[in-house]
Amino acid sequence: MHPSHRRAVNPAQETALTPAPIDRARQLPCWRGAVEPRPLGGGLSNHNFVVEDAGAKYVARIGGDMPAHNVMRFNEQACGRAAAAVGIAPNTVYAEADALVIEHMDGTVFDAAAVRANLARILALLKKLHRDGTRAVRGPVLGFSVFHVARHYRKLLDERNSRHAAALPRLMAMSARLEAAAGAVDIALCHNDVLAANFIDAGDALWIIDWEHAGFNTPLFDLANLASNNDFPEALEREMLARYYGAPADAALWRRFKALRAASHQREAMWSMTAEIYSELDQDYAAYTEKNLADFHRAFEQFEAL
Repeated sequence: MHPSHRRAVNPAQETALTPAPIDRARQLPCWRGAVEPRPLGGGLSNHNFVVEDAGAKYVARIGGDMPAHNVMRFNEQACGRAAAAVGIAPNTVYAEADALVIEHMDGTVFDAAAVRANLARILALLKKLHRDGTRAVRGPVLGFSVFHVARHYRKLLDERNSRHAAALPRLMAMSARLEAAAGAVDIALCHNDVLAANFIDAGDALWIIDWEHAGFNTPLFDLANLASNNDFPEALEREMLARYYGAPADAALWRRFKALRAASHQREAMWSMTAEIYSELDQDYAAYTEKNLADFHRAFEQFEAL
């Protein structure tokens, strides 16, 4: 996870820190001189810091692989470097298995309203990722399927006797209906976690950050994820699809999109269910779970109504 504000229940809340992560950030061998990392608030999976060194500013993220969330740092680094190579992400300065340092990009972090207002710019960014970023990847990169993620989380939640155990059979039956509707897909390099706070507007450039969940997936999921994370009304969803594909969505594409949008909400809810068990950070994951479950049920009802 990039040191942004991913999944922030309260964006003003600072990441809970222990001495070890800040010491780890301070002692990274990439620094030219003594540094004093400053905590960056909002992240819910890693410890994030702003670091000034030799007149330049960087963001350091401390956190290793997270198998519970299918997050592997080699994959994050490969996807982030591919995105940087095509000019849509900050450059990686230094990386280890549990540490990532990138250029700090000055600018405004988007909220959902800003995403909706900047749709054309964001779609240009995503198209560049899907087209050029796919060609820029070097080395092994993971695949991403929102439906595989749901099955994976269900297994983990069953094993740990989650408080959500009784709801899981119905959730997975709904997921199966969505997967059947999504059908066969085209594959490209995708971000897969298109939250508002993963966009930084520098005025003359727009950057996308946080490549933890990136990998080969269908571009339609990035569009569905963008809509689900940023409260798109139906008219804006249709505008987005028409802009991206160059023509209005027909009934088949619209149904596939709505299936993936509902699945995006389910993924977020099950991510949070799993974080309730596995995360050591002091965050209100239970409240985040309930919000996303409600969003999922509304989105599933919209899909079923088609």
